[in-house]
Amino acid sequence: METRLARPAFLLLALLLALLAAAPAAWAQAGEEDSGPAFRAGPEQPEAAAPSPAGLSAGKALLLGAIEGLTEFLPVSSTGHLLVAGRLLGLWPNEQAKAAADAYAVCIQLGAILAVFVISFPWIRRMVRGLFGRDPGGLRLLGCLALAFLPAALIGLAFEGWLKQYLFNVPAVAAAWVAGGLFILLALRKAGSAGGRALEDLDWRTALWIGLAQVLAMWPGVSRSLATLGAGILLGLSVPAAVEFSFLLGLVTLGAATIYEAFTMGREIVALFGWVNPLLGLAAAAVTGFLAVRWMVSYLNRKSPAVFGWYRLAAGAAAAVLLAAGVL
Repeated sequence: METRLARPAFLLLALLLALLAAAPAAWAQAGEEDSGPAFRAGPEQPEAAAPSPAGLSAGKALLLGAIEGLTEFLPVSSTGHLLVAGRLLGLWPNEQAKAAADAYAVCIQLGAILAVFVISFPWIRRMVRGLFGRDPGGLRLLGCLALAFLPAALIGLAFEGWLKQYLFNVPAVAAAWVAGGLFILLALRKAGSAGGRALEDLDWRTALWIGLAQVLAMWPGVSRSLATLGAGILLGLSVPAAVEFSFLLGLVTLGAATIYEAFTMGREIVALFGWVNPLLGLAAAAVTGFLAVRWMVSYLNRKSPAVFGWYRLAAGAAAAVLLAAGVL
């Protein structure tokens, strides 16, 4: 049984590395079509001409969407993967394009959010029923979610500029990948599905601590999923309960971040990237997100998360090598 389950685990995580490895090839292949007249200076097109859609071809949009969907709810950091992939794909020809690309990376989370919404719908229905006084357990869970969401919301709004200035870079991501990998291997490797409290037994103190742990995920590479899942397990929740609460908290947190970025940067995203390719990325994120989440739920119900720790160490080492080689 364990051998059969380990194979898809390593195949899925190998696919993530392959997607990042494919990014330079995708860049080269799309180079000619992306580098249109808008990037060329000449008698009729001065240097001040507007840039092209920041190099976001349909292929790149699908690639980024697939990376987002596969990594958003796995404990490997989608933000870190998208930041590295964006560098490899050359999506940042200038500061305006970089800001729009960062915002786009947040907005395509909507695809993964939709996937988790479908999977977690029974709990969502219970919380809605709780609002109308028909499910006390659902109402209590909704209150715990609101409490867990507050730390990230408050700190994120207060330090958004500082975080993007100092932590949204490849060295920071590589360091967080390695640190998170060691945390999984040392603290969570032996976590099992047996024992621990059910989600119905979640109390407000545990929810608040999980919410405080989620703040750590503002450092790209840490992984929101790892922070919330790890905190839940260490605080006594069973693995299934910790996974489910991590999903639900992700719906709230990522949904709020997506709405915020779409509201503040929506015009820039459309101006630089258009409508079609971002929607392609969102669709790719929804499909791959659904597959990844379904697999992770089944996998963690039977095995420890050690495979994610080894993957994070490999990703951090790969990023360090690419930095040393001058590729990133």
